[in-house]
Amino acid sequence: MTLEHVAMAIVVVAVAVVAFLLGRARGVRLGEDEIDPNDPSLFGAQKNMSLFGPRVPVQPTERQLIAVMPEALIVVDSLASVKYVSPGAQRFGIVEDHAMTLAEIRDILRLVSTDSVVRERELSIPLDRAARAAAKNTDGKGIEAGKFRPSDTLYLHVRVGQISDDLFAIFISNMSEQRRFEIMRRDFVTNVSHELKTPAGAISLLAETIGDAADDPDMVKYFAGRVSKESERLTELVHRLIDLQKAQSAAAVLNAERLSVLALVREAIIENQVNAESKHISMVLSLNGKQKLVYVEGAETAIDQDDVFINADHETIKTAVKNLVENAINYSPEHTTVAVDVGSSDGKVSIRVVDQGIGIPESSLDRIFERFYRVDPARSRETGGTGLGLAITKHCVQDCGGTIAVWSREGEGSTFTITLPQTESEQDEESVKSETEEISESEQLPIE
Repeated sequence: MTLEHVAMAIVVVAVAVVAFLLGRARGVRLGEDEIDPNDPSLFGAQKNMSLFGPRVPVQPTERQLIAVMPEALIVVDSLASVKYVSPGAQRFGIVEDHAMTLAEIRDILRLVSTDSVVRERELSIPLDRAARAAAKNTDGKGIEAGKFRPSDTLYLHVRVGQISDDLFAIFISNMSEQRRFEIMRRDFVTNVSHELKTPAGAISLLAETIGDAADDPDMVKYFAGRVSKESERLTELVHRLIDLQKAQSAAAVLNAERLSVLALVREAIIENQVNAESKHISMVLSLNGKQKLVYVEGAETAIDQDDVFINADHETIKTAVKNLVENAINYSPEHTTVAVDVGSSDGKVSIRVVDQGIGIPESSLDRIFERFYRVDPARSRETGGTGLGLAITKHCVQDCGGTIAVWSREGEGSTFTITLPQTESEQDEESVKSETEEISESEQLPIE
């Protein structure tokens, strides 16, 4: 072996030793610092750069990341002094003078600061009555269907974890709406089971009783009448369920047309006239504050100069108004008045049904449009209600592009307001069309 070959071998061995030592040193560093520059999840950690790229500004990106997070964020130290509050966390009202005011969160923070273990908990926080009163709807129409009244309790899911030596992140999610829907779902299952079980069970029991009283014609007649009544109740419930299903899927088959609101409301009132007369309840109809006759010969073709018009499916919107009038009559005492007022303003038509009935408790106002929800189940059975009328009404109105809201107070009656987009009358459209044609013809005249 020549001297040149020996020198080359020494160089190769030296390079291998150096590479080994460098690799070992790198491994030791990784073991100590646990940072791998090639790990994309730790990009820029050694250079104090943003984790999202070499040219990403750190603070604006942090703020935007916090803004798009589903949870609200509060950063505190071990003494619960607040260092940062995200915009979403401010609305909970649990930070005051840069301090965490909620004792339950401070207790969780104390545990996390002791052992650095991430903890989660759901908290129920009573809300201040004054704050709830300020949050109520003040537009005069009450609560719109699908909207919720201010709750007495705020349900928060809290997650607390340490992010540095003396900094802790508190992530907060508002679970109030989820808890509300869980209650609604549970109540719906309970109510529908009860509504179907009660008449079916009664029919079965009455059939057995008729068999036992076969030798007594009067008892057989009495119990047969009871069976017939329970059967009618069950049939009505099935029909209402079918109507609800139609209302929920009616959007695809609506036949929208120009409708006279005055004529439509008259139809709905007249279809409830027998029920109103049986309870000696007066029906009053008004249009923009002017009282109108409820029954007019040829009302379908009669033209009222003050009339207002909408574009909607005739049967769908009539069902909505008819249900509201029927409810107003059923829940009003005898010798009272049910008023239906039609008005128009700012391109909207409103149909208000006002009664002098028993009213609705504040706690039930945001739930009365739910299927099978009953304010007073005993009274509903007495009046023959199924708990589906207002749910059907809500879907009918929404399918026609409108909204429905309720205002009520116990002992003072209720007001239901349907709001729909207004459309022009045929005369107005013809007038506009004529003016447009005249302008078009004048533009085509030759200039002499």
